[in-house]
Amino acid sequence: MPNLSIQLLQALKPWRNAKAWHVALSGGLDSTVLLHLLIQLRQTHSLPPISAVHVHHGLQAAADAWPAHCQALCDELRVPLQVIRVQVQPGASLERAARDARYQAFVACTHADEVMLTGQHRDDQAETVLFRLLRGTGVSGLAGMPRQRRLGQGSLGRPLLDVSRAELEAYAHDNRLTWIEDPSNCQTNFSRNYLRHEVLPVIERRWPQATATLARNADHCAEAQCLLGELAEQDLHTAATPTAFEWLGLPSLELAPLARLSPARQRNALRHWLNAFSRMPDTEHWSGWEALRDAREDAQPIWCLEGGEMHRASGRIWWLSGDWLTPPSAPLLWMQPGHPLVLPGNGLLSLHGDIPDGPLQVSYRQGGEVMVLAQRGRRDLKRLLNERGVPLFARGRLPLVYANEQLLAVANVPGLDSSPCGRWKLQWLPTSSDQGLS
Repeated sequence: MPNLSIQLLQALKPWRNAKAWHVALSGGLDSTVLLHLLIQLRQTHSLPPISAVHVHHGLQAAADAWPAHCQALCDELRVPLQVIRVQVQPGASLERAARDARYQAFVACTHADEVMLTGQHRDDQAETVLFRLLRGTGVSGLAGMPRQRRLGQGSLGRPLLDVSRAELEAYAHDNRLTWIEDPSNCQTNFSRNYLRHEVLPVIERRWPQATATLARNADHCAEAQCLLGELAEQDLHTAATPTAFEWLGLPSLELAPLARLSPARQRNALRHWLNAFSRMPDTEHWSGWEALRDAREDAQPIWCLEGGEMHRASGRIWWLSGDWLTPPSAPLLWMQPGHPLVLPGNGLLSLHGDIPDGPLQVSYRQGGEVMVLAQRGRRDLKRLLNERGVPLFARGRLPLVYANEQLLAVANVPGLDSSPCGRWKLQWLPTSSDQGLS
């Protein structure tokens, strides 16, 4: 068996029991060789079903001929091909927008226990590491492209990361393969192309093994990042204490255990935690964390990040996104209290027990509300919420139920969420908007 086939078979080992393999087939050298190698291996080894996926971005006229090229290749190799046409959203970075559209297509066609295989090789990894280094990335960025990661319900695998482009070209020539040369790959106004054509050749004239060394450094950084992740998990475990407000359905951490860590460990733990919700802030933006952490007890600090906000309240930090960032609409008339009421942008409200007659009115805090409590008389709602430690950011979303302009109950707050005799109880299921990023 040729050496390249042996390397690929070893790299494919983690995914041998997958339900299916999809090859991201651009028609270029890398994906063409990958697909050809897989079909050759299939003749002598038991592999999952193999198909190909071509994403047509529609960004240049030459690309209109590529689906036909990929179809001809797949017909020759007897591989099913799916062509997906995508719309690339305009933005500051065309490269990033095209990549986002491409990977959204990959997610759509990769189901549970299936793997999308892509053809990035060692030279691509070296370019990625150098590009990120020049942008000032941290250890996670210098780890380069991971060999495997989640992709929707399935996984994405890069089995050629230990193979050089020169090896792929040699295989292609030996097997008389033809492939597409994307004209945009020569446009050095794109940063990665500039590194590939202008920078790396100069470096390699002085250090011939530079590409291999950069790729090897990515492996070292990936190992270091794994250790940092384990440390973050330990630190987050101490901060993931229970809260009386689990019903809010919001990710939160106790602040005190985090604040006792060194600044570097704080940032490491928070990067790990925020990775599920937001893109990582740059170095200068971390001042927002320090301001939130060090604010006075009576302050309401907010750290604005991409896709959401971090709040501090009740001795904890909370991640808010989606509907939580928009004030809910009110007032609402609840004509049939025996049936749950959908609150626009704010979840679901229901009454349980001996339900009072309607109609009732549902509203939210405006300030100055007063509630009559058994054996305590009239009390300011603000003071009652203070006594129970309700997070400030949540108070404006708590449904308040009135009858004849009298405040009857405040949803989910013990002692305020039921009738004086306990005959009924008001329950609120907050918005179910996704709090994280896919």
